[in-house]
Amino acid sequence: MQEMKLKGEKIAMLTAYDFSFATLLDEAGIEVILVGDSASNVMAGHKTTLPITLNEMIYHASSVCRGVDRALVVVDLPFGTYQGNSKEALNSAIRIMKESAADAVKMEGGREVLESVDRILSAGIPIMGHLGLTPQSIHKFGTYVVRATEQKEADKLVEDAHLLERAGVFAIVLEKIPAKLGAQVAKELKIPIIGIGAGGQVDGQVLVLHDMLGITTKFSPRFLRRYHNLSEEIKGSVSTYISDIKSLDFPNEREQY
Repeated sequence: MQEMKLKGEKIAMLTAYDFSFATLLDEAGIEVILVGDSASNVMAGHKTTLPITLNEMIYHASSVCRGVDRALVVVDLPFGTYQGNSKEALNSAIRIMKESAADAVKMEGGREVLESVDRILSAGIPIMGHLGLTPQSIHKFGTYVVRATEQKEADKLVEDAHLLERAGVFAIVLEKIPAKLGAQVAKELKIPIIGIGAGGQVDGQVLVLHDMLGITTKFSPRFLRRYHNLSEEIKGSVSTYISDIKSLDFPNEREQY
């Protein structure tokens, strides 16, 4: 990723939560796979990312890693496993690395999580940071609106990005911030900056796979481009399957022993 930034080559990153999709993404050439705590939403049906547990994240991460030969696999530390307790943060990160075979962990926050960042890095575990809209703090924000539009919050974001870089994180995700601010952070920092709603002048982009493929349809922020409409295709295929069974068309003579 660092070489790609130096060469000016954009980094492509997507989420995955299971073996089958991870295999497809890896074969398609994706550079980074994020086992996101967004699994709480798209896999488990929760309204926020907060309910998903460490055990559940390890389950998803293990499934993904078994399907990957070449992509970098990064796993979200879920809410409550690293905030305010650096020893618990280290234990959580170690469990993810040992039990899933992932390559790195991701955690939200800046100065407030630096102690946990330092402790995890001291154990040799790579960390990807996450600033801007941090979904695990939704009850603090109270809304999913664009972050860092005011100068004070923008200044803190830039400061936090520098703090994370100095601490030793290898990359940072910037979520739902003004494009101008995203470009500023990407220019000032030497490490790769991955955007999700942070404009086109960062070093790479990430989207939630189920949103991008149109499997989920209720979530439609400005930054989301849908590359497919799988929800309609899947429902159409299932409807045809039902019809074929009821009409005795399936199975036909070639499809039985």
